[in-house]
Amino acid sequence: MDVDLSVRIGSLTLGNPIIAASGCFGYGVEYAGVVDLASLGAVAVKGLFLSEREGHPAPRIVETPAGMLNAIGLQGIGVRRFVDEKLPELRARGVTAIVNVCGTTLDEYVEVSRILSDADGVGAIELNISCPNIKAGGIQFGCSLEGTYGVVSAVRRVTRLPVIPKLTPNVTDVASFAHAAEDAGADAVSLVNTFLAMAIDVETRRPKLSNVVGGLSGPAIRPIAVRMVYECRQAIGIPIVGMGGIADARDALEFIIAGAAAVQIGTASFVDPCIWPRLLDGIRAYLSRHRIDRIADLVGTLDTRALDNEWISS
Repeated sequence: MDVDLSVRIGSLTLGNPIIAASGCFGYGVEYAGVVDLASLGAVAVKGLFLSEREGHPAPRIVETPAGMLNAIGLQGIGVRRFVDEKLPELRARGVTAIVNVCGTTLDEYVEVSRILSDADGVGAIELNISCPNIKAGGIQFGCSLEGTYGVVSAVRRVTRLPVIPKLTPNVTDVASFAHAAEDAGADAVSLVNTFLAMAIDVETRRPKLSNVVGGLSGPAIRPIAVRMVYECRQAIGIPIVGMGGIADARDALEFIIAGAAAVQIGTASFVDPCIWPRLLDGIRAYLSRHRIDRIADLVGTLDTRALDNEWISS
């Protein structure tokens, strides 16, 4: 049975719903020798500031049970070097590039987005307003409804590209932030970014990360992330890009059924850099088995009616 895996996010059409997550896949070109980059729905490239950034000193990655802590600090080459050095190769390889935009100020978000809007080959802008590992900018905007609205609306005014703010889970009501982003003109939202967490070496009584705290990713966060996607689906009408601990096709399908139009895979790609065709084959097999012609028809189809009746009857 032939199935249609294409999805739309604003004006952007992806060939399938599988996206390599920002921060876990470099700028995409690093994987060109082992992955057919054009076979992915998109690549969300490593976060970019206006200028180059060193990030935090080591140690900045720690393995945890069912997950990983990182405090990279958004190390990157800066937007201009990306446009000059990386984007031409992505374009030549037929990659749909979603560019993760960072900033320490509102003006920086706007300027980086403006530069990318003038570049050839950028498919969408993912606004990183949720990184828990830097002290200035980022999550400071993403933990405030006014800040979220302000960044999204300011970037919306300078670009025709789809704008996708990446939301933090480190708030009480993530759906309200999704709603603020939608009101500000976002074409979609992506969620969730990592959970603020820490690990301690009990022998030395010192933090395992140089930054003391970092972002937790991996399978440990998946059930919480699925719940947050479901909550946002009830609150907004724009598409959702879901992520958080996806390791196989069934995990991806959970997010889609909960309400995600597309999904990003991050930590699992460190375990298996060639995970991508296995994910797509699993999704195709599921759709064929359930006789669903289009992946879009599966989005947000979680059926809670029986559960609702059980609660009422009890």
